[in-house]
Amino acid sequence: MKKGLAFTIFGIAMTMALITSNALAGDEEIWGTYKLISATNKYLDTGNTVNSYGEHPKGYITYGKEGRMLVLITYDGRTKPQDVLKTSIEERDALYRSMTAYGGTYTYSGNRIEHHVDISWDETRSGTTVIRSVTRDGDRLTYVTEPSPSRNQETLGKMIVQTLIWEKVR
Repeated sequence: MKKGLAFTIFGIAMTMALITSNALAGDEEIWGTYKLISATNKYLDTGNTVNSYGEHPKGYITYGKEGRMLVLITYDGRTKPQDVLKTSIEERDALYRSMTAYGGTYTYSGNRIEHHVDISWDETRSGTTVIRSVTRDGDRLTYVTEPSPSRNQETLGKMIVQTLIWEKVR
């Protein structure tokens, strides 16, 4: 009886270890920091594709082994104020509107990633889940969003699909 119970407990422990190691192995494939290579918006009403954050945006996304992520993207052509203490309201507003930043936990399944946002530069994303389909090509990740309303001031509310290409930093 004791042997049977011991084998059962051992079997459960081994199964849990395998499940855990397989889950971590899947996540391990995405751990690290990636640099933004390009970002485009495709407008669903016209089919037009434009650069999401300008011609040369800057951005990084980091995935930690512990299951947390953080992303920061800034638009191309941001103006650098001369003195942070003398920055006008208009300059601060322009800087705020020309960036995206959020963090939280993530779930990665190989062809899909979910960002469970718990902190955000604008708070509208906090408490939401951002979903991307993922295609992998070597050190490059291509993310495609689900259709969503544009946040760009000029096209606010128009439905878009965004494509972001990231390359692992070595």
